[in-house]
Amino acid sequence: MAAQALPFLRWSRSAASLRARSSTTAAPHRLFSTLRRPSAAARCEAGSKAMLKGMDYSELENWVQAQGFRPGQAMMLWKCLYGYNVWAHCHDELTGLNKDFRKMITERADLRALTVKDILTATDGTRKILFSLEDGPVIETVIIPCARGRTTVCVSSQVGCAMNCQFCFTGRMGLRKHLSTAEIVEQAVFARRLFSDEFGAITNVVFMGMGEPFHNIDNVMKASAIMVDDQGLHFSPRKVTVSTSGLVPQLKRFLCESNCSLAVSLNATTDEVRNWIMPINRKYNLNLLLGTLREELCHRKNYRVLFEYVMLSGVNDSMDDAKRLIELVQGIPCKINLISFNPHSGSQFKPTPDEKIIEFRNILIQGGLIVFVRLSRGDDQMAACGQLGEPGDYQLPLLRVPEKFQVAL
Repeated sequence: MAAQALPFLRWSRSAASLRARSSTTAAPHRLFSTLRRPSAAARCEAGSKAMLKGMDYSELENWVQAQGFRPGQAMMLWKCLYGYNVWAHCHDELTGLNKDFRKMITERADLRALTVKDILTATDGTRKILFSLEDGPVIETVIIPCARGRTTVCVSSQVGCAMNCQFCFTGRMGLRKHLSTAEIVEQAVFARRLFSDEFGAITNVVFMGMGEPFHNIDNVMKASAIMVDDQGLHFSPRKVTVSTSGLVPQLKRFLCESNCSLAVSLNATTDEVRNWIMPINRKYNLNLLLGTLREELCHRKNYRVLFEYVMLSGVNDSMDDAKRLIELVQGIPCKINLISFNPHSGSQFKPTPDEKIIEFRNILIQGGLIVFVRLSRGDDQMAACGQLGEPGDYQLPLLRVPEKFQVAL
């Protein structure tokens, strides 16, 4: 669950026991769920109060001035929210602000968008935070400590996901809700607030939790900009990575407007397989996706896209797949991240054996590619890649398995 800044040079040799989950499956009528985007007011405010963490700095400055205060006081408030090791969650923590300014904020603004419901600890030290949203749903955020002094927070961008990737537990949920900017940003704020003393600095952010980030592009772009703001959370742009299943128009916008890192969940070397395991490929196929990356990145210096490749036994892990992958990414500055499939209730796939992952990796290296094998983290608490969420009674359909792969499954 990470991109350029992740601890994955090893791999798990044994799958941890999985939490029991209901596999009850409804029979929905549509491949993708749809959701009407809420109004800007609904996304930015809780009740009649302004949600401060939903604003970028210029919006916060304008809001402060509109309340009759000096714009310079906006910076003091901004640093209370994101800097000074304060990460204020309540009005009593707004230290250093004058009495009238703090009183106005107490009356007219909310500082908090999330409530911690539970924190689960995996045997490897990974933490999974369950957050309750104000309107009821629960999202999951994962904290991944690393012995080398790097700690990553994996944030969610939606409740559920509409992409229906067949190997992903979150995908079974369908899309329930887009997260607001504040709900995204506050996951990183909570990570620092709760775990900085235990793990040291939270250094990396990956948008690889619940949801397809580019399906919620406006809020994700705004949230990531707040995360890398020099006076805000001040993450390095290289260490904030946004992952996508391949929404091409939003991908082009991201590369044009953001200086954060990009990861693309590839997972197949033919359209036949990708159409099945990642239905978004039926709209944006491999040729279009990779051609766009080749075109957009040809003039960028010192920038590599991270291709994520979940290894599915008998589906996308043949040596021919490895050779095709080398050809597919020619001309694209990239790194390859091989990910062992993490099983979950109702899944029809099996992990590729470690020995075969090594063989696959070695072919890629011989082909001149930079390759990592990601360590599975937190799988005994359903916190590993592809395991987040709780589908419940309503689940998106499993798609028809192509005949030649039915034996493998």
